[in-house]
Amino acid sequence: MNRSFGKVAVLMGGRSAEREISLLSGNGVLKALRSKGVDAHAFDPAERDLFELKKEGYARCFIALHGRGGEDGTLQGALEMMGMPYTGSGVLGSALAMDKARTKLVWQASGLPTPAYESLGSGSDLAGVAKRLGLPLVVKPVQEGSSIGITKVAGAAELDEAYALAVNYAPDVIAERFIEGPEYTASILEDAPLPLIRIEAPEGKYDYQNKYFTDVTKYHCPCGLPAKQEEEFKALALRAFKAAGCTGWGRIDLMLDEKSEPWLLEVNTSPGMTGHSLVPMAARAVGIGYEDLCLRILDGTNVA
Repeated sequence: MNRSFGKVAVLMGGRSAEREISLLSGNGVLKALRSKGVDAHAFDPAERDLFELKKEGYARCFIALHGRGGEDGTLQGALEMMGMPYTGSGVLGSALAMDKARTKLVWQASGLPTPAYESLGSGSDLAGVAKRLGLPLVVKPVQEGSSIGITKVAGAAELDEAYALAVNYAPDVIAERFIEGPEYTASILEDAPLPLIRIEAPEGKYDYQNKYFTDVTKYHCPCGLPAKQEEEFKALALRAFKAAGCTGWGRIDLMLDEKSEPWLLEVNTSPGMTGHSLVPMAARAVGIGYEDLCLRILDGTNVA
């Protein structure tokens, strides 16, 4: 038994709309850590009080929670108050990255390319938004992940329905200019970028279903870009990651336009660790298996 990490809680489940995926991620991580001799145990904050972590002698936490209540800084703050080390970004990076609108503000202030956007509310002039941003555009809840509540809008008449869907998941919603082109993701491990992955989804629809529950989406790693260009985009992703106050491990999503110019979409501070997930895929490309990846993420635990 590997005792160097002590008793480890794999935090999974939670109360967010991403609970189902979190359970898949968490159980994968749990099995991987145990296979490496780590004294790891499942812990679902939706079913148990966090303060039980101290009572039961846990030494650190692997956060496999996705979405609000696990990835937005609230959990990180609670763990720091308990003096409990945890994986991933700290309070600031987690909170900022979970808020897509404020992440974009930071990127814009840092001179980093991200698509133009506007915040939407119940009284917004949706036709005006469509005119200013141009069509098509994307409507998304500000504080959700896994493509939950996201709609690609081709005409102004579709905006009402898209807004109604997004606001069902979070009170803050944005409309963002749609970038027509290939989608890439840059995984970050130990504050360094891994090889890019190009995502090829059917009809460009990389939604919740095609992310996790079908095999129709294709993932290309190597991504097919010239080596120099890939290195430039990896460096851009790392700058974006650090600008958002993120540390340790995570993922940056970006798209290329018709001129092959990159546009940053969002940052994920607790990425999926399922069989379809992207960080394990990128790690495999440089010879890091799933079990070793989990161990390295755990080894990079924040010291609270």
